[in-house]
Amino acid sequence: MLVSYKWLQDYVKIDDVTPKEIAEKMTRGGIEIDFVHELNQGIKGVVVGYVLSCSQHPNADKLNVCQVDVGEEEPVQIVCGARNIAAGQYVAVAKVGAVLPGNFKIKKAKLRGEVSQGMICSLQELGIESKLVHKDYAEGIYVFSEDVEVGADALAILNLDDTVLELDLTPNRSDCLNMLGVAYEVAALYDRNVELPTIELDTNKEQASDYISVSVEDATDNPYYGATIIKDVKVGPSPLWLQNRLMAAGIRPISNVVDVTNYVLLEYGQPLHAFDYDRFGSKEVVVRRANDGEKMVTLDDVERSLNADHLLITNGKEPMAIAGVMGGATSEVNQETSTILLEAAYFNPSTVRKASRDLGLRSDSSARFEKGVDPARVKVAGERAASLIAELAGGTIVSGVVCADELTVEEQQVALDLERMNNRLGTTIQKTNVEEILNRLQFSFAENGDHLVVTAPTRRQDIQIEEDLFEEIARLYGYDAIPTTLPEGATTQGVLTRYQEKRRRVRRYLESAGLTQTITYSLTSPKKAEGFATDYPIDTAVRLAMPMSEDRSTMRTSLIPHLFDVLTYNLNRKNSDLHLYEVGSIFTSEEKELTTQPIEREMVAAAFTGMWQEHPWQAEKKPVDFFVVKGIVEGLFAEMGLKDQVKFQQAKLEKMHPGRTAVVILNNEEIGFIGQVHPTTEKQEDLRETYVVQLDLESILTADVAPVVYESLPRFPAIQRDIALVVDRSVAAGEVEAVIRQTGGKLLKAVHLFDLYQGEHMEEGKKSLAFSLTYLDPEKTLTDEEVTNVHENVLEELKKQISATLRA
Repeated sequence: MLVSYKWLQDYVKIDDVTPKEIAEKMTRGGIEIDFVHELNQGIKGVVVGYVLSCSQHPNADKLNVCQVDVGEEEPVQIVCGARNIAAGQYVAVAKVGAVLPGNFKIKKAKLRGEVSQGMICSLQELGIESKLVHKDYAEGIYVFSEDVEVGADALAILNLDDTVLELDLTPNRSDCLNMLGVAYEVAALYDRNVELPTIELDTNKEQASDYISVSVEDATDNPYYGATIIKDVKVGPSPLWLQNRLMAAGIRPISNVVDVTNYVLLEYGQPLHAFDYDRFGSKEVVVRRANDGEKMVTLDDVERSLNADHLLITNGKEPMAIAGVMGGATSEVNQETSTILLEAAYFNPSTVRKASRDLGLRSDSSARFEKGVDPARVKVAGERAASLIAELAGGTIVSGVVCADELTVEEQQVALDLERMNNRLGTTIQKTNVEEILNRLQFSFAENGDHLVVTAPTRRQDIQIEEDLFEEIARLYGYDAIPTTLPEGATTQGVLTRYQEKRRRVRRYLESAGLTQTITYSLTSPKKAEGFATDYPIDTAVRLAMPMSEDRSTMRTSLIPHLFDVLTYNLNRKNSDLHLYEVGSIFTSEEKELTTQPIEREMVAAAFTGMWQEHPWQAEKKPVDFFVVKGIVEGLFAEMGLKDQVKFQQAKLEKMHPGRTAVVILNNEEIGFIGQVHPTTEKQEDLRETYVVQLDLESILTADVAPVVYESLPRFPAIQRDIALVVDRSVAAGEVEAVIRQTGGKLLKAVHLFDLYQGEHMEEGKKSLAFSLTYLDPEKTLTDEEVTNVHENVLEELKKQISATLRA
């Protein structure tokens, strides 16, 4: 919102306060002022001149030699190339010695042999943006449309001596999206009065109901619609004061009728629309929802396709405007317009917001309707606009306003507990101070015991609950005046939750194992969302409604594809030994069209390529392989106390190597996989031999873990026995180990697999597994006989359950 300092003085007396002081006061009061714009960009020496004569330059076809009266004893000669220069015009003249924006100094010069003693200026040359200049003067000099005094300061007449405050409003302060709202705010800050505009309506004896009727199909969409008829208008340029105010607010002047509707929009915050009554097409206004596929051409000459969510202003048959957003080209006011149908209405904010978003139309009108306009100002804003149109366009207002009115105008009442307010703010503000602040805000109030019942005016729709009043009191009292105090009451030490603590342990373990953390995007492409989403069908991927790009259009269903991106990025930069991990969420849904939040699961994933260990001095190298990765995963489960609850089972997964892949099973539930990426996928991703892991972190962190029990160091020696077993190749080593542990009982303290052999001298379909078994009794020294008995039971059970035999 751009606020003219000079315009603001129409409503509140602030001539004793500078714009910068107001900006500082408003910012400290809770409304941030981003910039203070001085419209005079270092200009001086520009006056009003009168063109006495204008003749063709003798030596140039596109130049004119003008004699200009600038209020001095003698006229000055100025050479001008503007197409619209002519004798009898009042123009802005930069005299010799004047300075224009950019420190451009005007000097006496000769142009094609003719002396030029100054410069006749366009508005752009005086620092006004091209987009704000009226189209009649967009490509030429500016000509004053009113009689002005020759030699007078042109900057004051063009309002270039003004200062504009740029407000950065939060969504709740839509009351300051208009000059009156800002006036109330400044008046409250400085304890001043607000002077509202005086409205005088001179109407004829005719009745507006003879010209137009109004009907609204659904009052929920449009609680109030008022139509005013203004006859015999003459559409033309607005007076200079009106144009100046619009340009200061960042709006381009168009014509007196349209400019008045924009002026009242800025003044009251109430959007209005003027239709050409003769081009409207009927004597009835019907407000209804659009039909699916219905089309209309808006004021920007774009054909819009509408649907049933959009509210229309129609003539009973054809759409004339999109309610609250933009008018239609069919009934646009032009130079031939003589009768105006003026609309002042209150539209449902959500309906306007929906149409504005769907159609990609964002206007000053829709911005205000979306945030909610003051329902008490709708009618008075229409009267103000009708009065100004009659005054500036010479029209006659037809008596009466034809309306459909089911609008409820209620002021919000909020109880204010002074003790709770002071406790919340940490202040000791007295009741008299609170009453003074409420009076400055122009909030009425009444006492109710120890409370005040405050009535907030309809312009302040952000005041809904008691805390809103606390904020108003605090900011008017002055944030700087609120004492600095330490927190009182019981405090608690901040700690991590059990889940957060265990997640941190996962990260610390992986980093201690030699992995580097990486963080990638949660958004991915549909193609990457397909890869490695092994537990979820692809139609569960969640797509964004308005993605930034196709590469970031889908929520990821796996962490691995983005780890590939990190690997490729580093490999392309000669960083070949990579061991990465990421902790992050994946997103899926059971619905093709979302009606509820997607399912979010926290995962941990890792990717490995290159050398795991390399010792150049000893000439030792250890590349990453399946068992390196499996060892890291087993170490993670041991760290989390889940080693005995997990097992690995060989599996065939899409995009994974068929012989070097296993799923990870925790407490009989599959929680992820581990293995080598399929060579075809490695080639597609431009990778070398790569191993990956992806585990459901939530399952790991929420699994039940037996408490850690302290055991003293053994005082008695252990006995170690090694066995080499011949089993079927289909039998997993973990299955053999489980049988050994189950049978070994209390004396068996450790089982370690130290050899796997299959090949020459081994029966077809068989393999050899060698285990080291450690026996220990913490209470005494074991005898060979005791160990032998247990050991033989183990061998017997292995033979019975998995047909294992001792290797000869």
